[in-house]
Amino acid sequence: MRRIAIVGGGIAGLAAAYELELARKRGADLDWQLYEASHRLGGIVETTRHNTPTGHFILEGGPDGWVTEKPWARDLAIELGLETSLISSSDATRKTYILIDNQLQPMPDGMRMMVPEDLATLEASPLFSADARAAYAAEPTRADDLKATAPDADESVASFVRRHFGEEVLTKIGAPLLSGVFGGDVERLSVRSVMPAFVTMEREHGSLIAALQAKSKARGSRPQQPIFTSLRNGLGTLVDALISKLPAERLHLHRSAVSLKREGNTWCLRTSTPSDSGLIGKSKRHFHHIFLATSVDATRLLLQARYHEAAALIPQDASSAVLAAFCWPAETAASFSVPPGFGFLVPQSPHQNHQLLAATFTNQKFPHRVPDGARTIRVFFGGPTASTLELQSDEAIASAAFAQLDKIFGPLPDPDAALTTIRRWPRSLPQYEVGHIERIADLDQRIAAIGGLTLLGNGYRGVGLPDLIRDARASVRVHFPRKA
Repeated sequence: MRRIAIVGGGIAGLAAAYELELARKRGADLDWQLYEASHRLGGIVETTRHNTPTGHFILEGGPDGWVTEKPWARDLAIELGLETSLISSSDATRKTYILIDNQLQPMPDGMRMMVPEDLATLEASPLFSADARAAYAAEPTRADDLKATAPDADESVASFVRRHFGEEVLTKIGAPLLSGVFGGDVERLSVRSVMPAFVTMEREHGSLIAALQAKSKARGSRPQQPIFTSLRNGLGTLVDALISKLPAERLHLHRSAVSLKREGNTWCLRTSTPSDSGLIGKSKRHFHHIFLATSVDATRLLLQARYHEAAALIPQDASSAVLAAFCWPAETAASFSVPPGFGFLVPQSPHQNHQLLAATFTNQKFPHRVPDGARTIRVFFGGPTASTLELQSDEAIASAAFAQLDKIFGPLPDPDAALTTIRRWPRSLPQYEVGHIERIADLDQRIAAIGGLTLLGNGYRGVGLPDLIRDARASVRVHFPRKA
């Protein structure tokens, strides 16, 4: 019998456990165990549901959905019996705003990130100067040159966007959008890792605008699929459904990995073992295969003593995130308004402390999140600001976030204090820096040479829920294929 350990009970670890359980039920001779350091499973996927006198609120402590065009989260949800719970983002009223001089300026319609499909939509936009609009207009005319001069090696997101559209577009849209997703520095982020579709567009068309127009023409009258997908009762439903398919005796909470050592054909895994007395002990067990689905920092720490060269290839830098969510019941929400759309992004300034990174108008992005007429706004801090704020109290974080919302929307009524939610996710977003793909290829070779070890999580091949699910399930199938 093959003994397998999964270390880490986030969405990657749970997806791996689910795939292993499917293989076991179909006859694979294996015994798997999952170890999670915290008191709960699901990682940053966390949904809280509140029944109040005014109705039901669904609040997300982490991501609120996934990008629809990546199918793996949807496929898993359907497999788990959640097809009727799938909901789409409210794209008919989708708008994203950029905060410029404390005013919310709407991004033009029909843009994919910083690339417009129709240049005519830029003419009436107050977001761009005449120079930026001229840079956009010139980009299709430079298609041949852009295609011919595209670098053979990886480059930063900043370099890529500057080559196509110039500094203003990078500052106003490119950097806020990418920072909102990856929390990182666009001068260091790898364009081939975080914007691979756009690199392909440049390789094929030169002009990104021309590439989008070609895609639109090929699509014809077929409707576009929704941008985002979620679950009616929150993403925690996906975690709950996964857990329901796993034997409880194989799931071990409050069990952090202490050390990992190769001993012959097996791995010796030592984990902490809390006792009723409150003392922390250690347990040792041997496994034929280890799936490390821990954070990049925890994974590096486990490997660096004996496998230093591999550990050095794991992303070193990671960005923190801090979230504050505010809720207003209908009678209070009626006293103020926010513009239609999904939320806004904030270009970062080195001269402003505790600056917001982004905010989401949750009740306008997805249906079924709040009672009729109520409102929820989720506020995000990232980068150095988040690293500072995460050390402060919930009250201080809520105050810093609310003060900026109050400045943007005018005097706001107090939110429902019982529903105000603060979450800290320290160093939760690994930075895919220039050359990331090559480093991960090198890392994969070194890990394969060690044998019996697989690295999972958001440090390697994607940060979104679909990416983590795809990677975990595919990795299990490679090593432990299901029997027919």
